[in-house]
Amino acid sequence: MQQTVDQKQIAGIVTILARHGKVVDYRTYGVSDMASGAPIKKDAIFRDYSMTKPVTGVAMMILYEQGKWLPSDPIAKYIPEFAHLKVYKGTDADGKMILVDPEHAPTMRQLMSHTAGFTYGFFGDTPVDKMYRDANLLASSNLQEFIDKLAKIPLLYQPGKGWTYSMSMDVEGYIVEKLSGQSLPDFIRDHIYQPLGMRDAGFFVPADKRNRFVTLYRTGPNGELLADNNGGNVPRDYNIAPTMPSGGGGMVSTAEDYYRFAQMMGNGGELNGVRILSPSTVKLMTSNHVPTELLTGQFSIGAQVMRPGFGYGYNCAVIFDPPEANLPDGKGEFFWDGAAGTWFWVDPTNDVVFIGMIQRMLGPASPPLEYESRSVIYGALVDPAK
Repeated sequence: MQQTVDQKQIAGIVTILARHGKVVDYRTYGVSDMASGAPIKKDAIFRDYSMTKPVTGVAMMILYEQGKWLPSDPIAKYIPEFAHLKVYKGTDADGKMILVDPEHAPTMRQLMSHTAGFTYGFFGDTPVDKMYRDANLLASSNLQEFIDKLAKIPLLYQPGKGWTYSMSMDVEGYIVEKLSGQSLPDFIRDHIYQPLGMRDAGFFVPADKRNRFVTLYRTGPNGELLADNNGGNVPRDYNIAPTMPSGGGGMVSTAEDYYRFAQMMGNGGELNGVRILSPSTVKLMTSNHVPTELLTGQFSIGAQVMRPGFGYGYNCAVIFDPPEANLPDGKGEFFWDGAAGTWFWVDPTNDVVFIGMIQRMLGPASPPLEYESRSVIYGALVDPAK
């Protein structure tokens, strides 16, 4: 960590390592802003981006425990606008899209495991991805407008026949609102943030906390770090509550906030006497739900490659056979990361939880801190039985 800061690859880092529910290492490295040189502090607030997804997943699983939905349900049971989705099947001689009916209606299980047929629009260049970009989905004024736009775009592939990182978790955000009667930020605040003591987590940064909001960086033309406070594929203003809260990437938090969430998951759904989910629900969420025939290495997002031993549960990746996946981690580990380089993992076999928070938009030149931190920590774990 210190080396990447010294080499000016990363401005600042906060890490938390816990074992058996106790924090054993909690450190800061570098600065929160390179221009001012202000040292980064433990209460620094970060953009979580896609590390929002597991939190939205827990919101969904709370509603699952309330009997509001089942994994086998068609998505259209809760979003009638999706009742007539078509599926993209190439283009004809004139370059027009060929559309067919789905072989079966995409299900909630497929929605939550990125196998329903949705995409993101940022990472691919198919005609369907272009439609996503043209619709500017994540810039919709609210979640209903987002759903109305998405309902007019075909699925990228037949449900269950592929794995594509997608806007599925933003669709889940809409479902949370519809099933709960609350806005997504309010539901997560009431059912996750406040019960767990996640004091600074939210979907925007209030005025009295902005001095703790870490500067975001991207890679410049010569490999240098350049400030990029819009950031990402969908620039947004973090100073105000969003009218379209993103269940796939809208959160901000401190490292300690996210540690509380991750440790709750590592404890089987409970933290400090407060239960959020049952152990069986956590197990359902963090088990692989990608069919074996898709775990071939042909599907990926960044460094995360769906392959033998490495799959995806509900809103998080799962290492269900570490040697087969060529990783040192414990069996059943689940994790994810964010577009600005944040990462976390929960290893129930070794009872390890790790949080890493940085703010550099991911790209080919980004240092592989997520996997370097794994090799260091598992190299130090010389007696996993204790």
